[in-house]
Amino acid sequence: METEDQFEIRKAFQKLGIKSVNDGICTGTEWFPGSGEELSSWSPADGQIIARIKQATLEDYKIVTDTAKSAFQKWRKIPAPARGEIVRQIGLELRKYKEPLGKLVSYEMGKIYQEGLGEVQEMIDICDFAVGQSRQLYGYTMHSERRNHRMYDQYHPLGIVGVVSAFNFPVAVWAWNTMLALVCGDVVVWKPSSKVLLCAIAVHQIISKVLQENEVPEGVVNLVATSSKYLGDELFSDKDIPLISFTGSTKVGKKAGGLIGSRLGKAILELGGNNAIIVTPDANMDMAIRAIVFGAVGTCGQRCTSTRRIIIHESVYDSLKDQLIAVYQSIRIGHPLDSKTLVGPMIDKSAVENYLNALDQVRTQGGTILCGGTVKEGPGYESGCYVVPAIAEVQNHYPIVQEETFAPLLYLIKYISLEEAIALHNDVPQGLSSAMFSNNLMETEQFLSHEGSDCGIANINIGTSGAEIGGAFGGEKDTGGGRESGSDAWKAYMRRQTNTINFSTDLPLAQGIEFKV
Repeated sequence: METEDQFEIRKAFQKLGIKSVNDGICTGTEWFPGSGEELSSWSPADGQIIARIKQATLEDYKIVTDTAKSAFQKWRKIPAPARGEIVRQIGLELRKYKEPLGKLVSYEMGKIYQEGLGEVQEMIDICDFAVGQSRQLYGYTMHSERRNHRMYDQYHPLGIVGVVSAFNFPVAVWAWNTMLALVCGDVVVWKPSSKVLLCAIAVHQIISKVLQENEVPEGVVNLVATSSKYLGDELFSDKDIPLISFTGSTKVGKKAGGLIGSRLGKAILELGGNNAIIVTPDANMDMAIRAIVFGAVGTCGQRCTSTRRIIIHESVYDSLKDQLIAVYQSIRIGHPLDSKTLVGPMIDKSAVENYLNALDQVRTQGGTILCGGTVKEGPGYESGCYVVPAIAEVQNHYPIVQEETFAPLLYLIKYISLEEAIALHNDVPQGLSSAMFSNNLMETEQFLSHEGSDCGIANINIGTSGAEIGGAFGGEKDTGGGRESGSDAWKAYMRRQTNTINFSTDLPLAQGIEFKV
């Protein structure tokens, strides 16, 4: 195709081992064709079919999990620093393929190339983080109340970790979970979004060399590329998987959490966000505008951390509104691999319909569309997935504003007092990411205090979108409460055990209880 030749997409496919028809099952070192129907991967950039995948079925999945269970018995015995060394090599291998993998992410998902490269960099970064973590799986020691007793706690591997990732981050979310799980001694079964299966296949092609060279047991890192037609609730209900990390919508996450909880399994739920930025009169407006625009239109508004609401003090409201509209009117929308593009397409036509429906609801509920809100047509936009990002004036209580619209739709809301701004900020069901732009120390400290933002992430003078892997990532309320990536998120991938050792010939009971036989 002309588009592919222009951006050398096929050359990237060759480097990544992507074929016209691809096997949908990998146990780390071995590939197998799924026994389900072939599924076509379609690019929202130009509407072209990229390649096909032989989908895995439920029966295939069970074979993979049996292999994973067997591999866990071997993998957990390997010292954690040795597991970390394999992760280090995976990071080095990802560095070699950063450009072609970033290009595939961009082409199959629709985010611009710079964001595709950034996503692969996140994978590299978490590998580096996990290598260090492999030597820091610390427990605590405690003083016993009983004479000649020692107490401590330690962490053991869980077993199989199921990773269910969403389309908007086709590879990074898998890496956040998998690299930590591997150093913790777990094995992984990955079910990626059926909209971006080629990205997952490419990742497994990249890491397979490292796994083979290090003689990693078959079944430590597994891929089940399929759609919900063949595998859905069965994964969440599988008692052989002690932990599932699910990234997706709040609606599906609640169902998944219920199924996992009903069998008393562990869940990391990374669900919806309705992220806001409070802009005070003491803000650096130039910085605020840059952060708002990237947060609102980056990935075409399809990040869980995308900026959805701007809560602006009345004294600067009109000025900031006019500046944002002016910037929006200059945004270049086009092919995600074009270096001049700032906003690529949405993932598919269904996402576009949801966007248009949300705009209709804004109007019906009393809001005003200030700019944007149309679908791009003409040469270069044949896929039907390109939209013009919109800005709307609304009230925070509108039902549509209370929802997460996974699209480039930005809401402007006016406030008078800081207390009102924080109340508006927190008055949504979701609680993922938040930010304030202000150079006033009293304002910023109040926003970060227990009476401030109720989100899992709270930033000052940076936007809501984009997070470093060094910090724990996740949110509260309808966002699910899970944490991934940095800080002490590793503990979710292990089971804690408290140990007490008596090195005397007496047997004193705790709490001074007397019990004589």
